[in-house]
Amino acid sequence: MNQTRTFLLLGLLLLAYLLWSAWQQQFHPQPVAAPASTAAVPPAATPPVPAPPAGMQPAPASAGSSPAAALPQRGGERIRVRTDVLDVTLDSVGGTLQRARLLRYAVKPGQPQRVRLLDEGTQQYLVAQSGLASSQPAPGADALYHAAATGYTLAPGQNRLVVALTWADPAHGLRVTKRYVFTRGSYVVQLQQTVHNAGATAWTGSTWAQLLRTAPPPPPSHWFLHDPAAFSFNGGAWYSPQDKFSKLPYDNFLKQPLAREVRGGWLAFVEHYFLAAWIPPPQAAYRYSSTEFNREGVPYYLLRATGPAFTVAPGASASESMRLFIGPKLQGTLEHTAPGLQLTIDYGIFTILAQPLHWILVQLHRITYNWGLAIILLVLLIKAAFFKLSDRQYRSMAKMRKLAPRIRALQERYADDKMKLQQAMMELYQKEKANPLSGCWPMLVQIPVFFALYWVLIESVELRQAPFFGWIHNLSAPDPYFVLPVLNAGVMLLQQFLTPAAGMDPTQAKIMKFMPVVMAVFFAFFPAGLVLYYLVNSLTGVIQQWLVMRQVERAEVAKT
Repeated sequence: MNQTRTFLLLGLLLLAYLLWSAWQQQFHPQPVAAPASTAAVPPAATPPVPAPPAGMQPAPASAGSSPAAALPQRGGERIRVRTDVLDVTLDSVGGTLQRARLLRYAVKPGQPQRVRLLDEGTQQYLVAQSGLASSQPAPGADALYHAAATGYTLAPGQNRLVVALTWADPAHGLRVTKRYVFTRGSYVVQLQQTVHNAGATAWTGSTWAQLLRTAPPPPPSHWFLHDPAAFSFNGGAWYSPQDKFSKLPYDNFLKQPLAREVRGGWLAFVEHYFLAAWIPPPQAAYRYSSTEFNREGVPYYLLRATGPAFTVAPGASASESMRLFIGPKLQGTLEHTAPGLQLTIDYGIFTILAQPLHWILVQLHRITYNWGLAIILLVLLIKAAFFKLSDRQYRSMAKMRKLAPRIRALQERYADDKMKLQQAMMELYQKEKANPLSGCWPMLVQIPVFFALYWVLIESVELRQAPFFGWIHNLSAPDPYFVLPVLNAGVMLLQQFLTPAAGMDPTQAKIMKFMPVVMAVFFAFFPAGLVLYYLVNSLTGVIQQWLVMRQVERAEVAKT
């Protein structure tokens, strides 16, 4: 095996990986998405929902305290809350978070429309609900709350914004205050539910919080013409210290429903760059569950966390807290928000390499303030780390280049006897102390790094819509004018010129001539940041290879 065969192996591995990913996206069954006409819930009665799992007994329907009443009713008062990073709409019915716009993330570059992570009126229906469950009166998903105002704004210099919603049952002396606390620069919303019991008997119940959504429509794609989101997991997810990070695809909500008692975990709906997650307090054991139900033929998916029962004595008050994360999948932010939340940035089997690569890339960006320059510097660091291996590789290639005329002579002499040809070539390698395999292993070692960086560039929200220079306005999208893929093809041709093809049969040689074209076609649909990485990596490799060959040639001249 020689360096040229290694390029062929890399290309075949890449082709197989892309074909498998494309097949998965093209033919894997997709859940039915909600049409626009049914995404908005009409002011009709809440449809029946399957009973909650064992251990979660809802109150009678008349009490309005059942978390199973999943679909919120319309007609409540809208309460607008705006911070420096979030624009949230609360519904007085249930105190539901019905809309959440991420003010720092545009839908498309240069346009004013912001990303909506929570939304009750589009195809991507997703809301965050919470309440209390009890056999006694308690506010459920359809309870009517009251707020002091319909609009709240985080003022300049203000770090916290508290929005209080109140529900009361005067007949039983019960009052519940639901407080949402927003913090400057944070995508974490604190929720505190306080029960004030002015009645004559003790009140017992438990808190619950749930996420309800319809499956979003799959990104438009056809084979390699994929939106980057097509390769990212979209569905439910949950975490516990015992089971670690677990995915819950939409088609498993009924086949393999979630039913766990978890302490110190979270549950979420995950998208390509964003997620919404309920994070219960770590000291309490919460019951996690999932279900799926249909309304007018549209499937709805529900993730729920129900807390342990607590009792409020007459004349006393008690509070239960929980957190809701609604924002981008920023690795540093997620790590400090909850254990394991950073695993929603799904690098797959390459996580062990991808996470440190992402960390290094972020540090380089803090120096350069440009993600493209950070990628170039990352290439140089990786090349420095593999310098010794690459040097050994190129010296082996230089020796093979020197032996190329003698190998061709052997191929002509033993053209009709493959066995003698292989034997003669092995004798030549032993005599000249040449090892063709030494030129292959350094590149094979770097292949996992290549795929790990591929997932870093696909999954990192930091690179979403990140510009480089000139015509490249989005490093997470393909090069719009295919300049980088063409330049990379040119570098591959130069690499072929410097790489010895000794020992390669004519069929392999013909295939290798087309490899630059094939790779250019592949890279035309890759994120521009990944093509930039591979272009700079190949270019620095060619420079190092040329310098090593010149050094070996000078040493040979001096020796003779």
